[in-house]
Amino acid sequence: MRHRKKGNHLGRTASHKKALMRNLAAQVFEHKEIRTTVAKAKELRSYVERLITYGKKGTVHHRRLAFQFLQNKQAVNTLFNEIAPIYEDRAGGYTRIIRLGNRKGDNAELSIFQLVGFEKVQTKKEEKKKQAKKAEKEEAKEEAKAVEAKEEKEEKPSEKAKAAEPEAEVKQEEAKEETPEEAKAAEPEGEEEKAQDTPSSEDAQAADEGASDKKE
Repeated sequence: MRHRKKGNHLGRTASHKKALMRNLAAQVFEHKEIRTTVAKAKELRSYVERLITYGKKGTVHHRRLAFQFLQNKQAVNTLFNEIAPIYEDRAGGYTRIIRLGNRKGDNAELSIFQLVGFEKVQTKKEEKKKQAKKAEKEEAKEEAKAVEAKEEKEEKPSEKAKAAEPEAEVKQEEAKEETPEEAKAAEPEGEEEKAQDTPSSEDAQAADEGASDKKE
């Protein structure tokens, strides 16, 4: 019977298990998340959360306690300077375990062990939401492009009409300028025609004399 023997030995000796937890905790503080088996993640959680509590207290004594376990100055500095300040207003629950399914080969259950607030792995729902947002943005861009293309097509005829307007105005001005000259040129021709149509005074006198002779 295993009475009062809390924890999982993970099939290792005490020294081997301690070294394993030390290395995993240092990797968690460095990378903010790791991928490991569910059994190791569950065992690691108590160590990591205790170390984060040391970081929140922030005294020299607790810094020495953290270094006593981690044996890694860089990990201790990251813990006290970067990670612990984020959890000042959080009372516990600093870690999260995400199950990934079983591993090929030995069929061990895998998981992602991550610090809350430093998430890198996204759930399927979040991925689907992001994909839906991207699709909506792409559709909106395509619609905007189609509207712009229609506006350009509508603007082109109007531009042609605007370009034709000055030409028509120039032609009208030319016509106005030509009309007085044509009128002047046409006036002598009209006078000549009138002169030909109206009989002269001599012809009129000769016609009168001929008429009087006939009467006599």
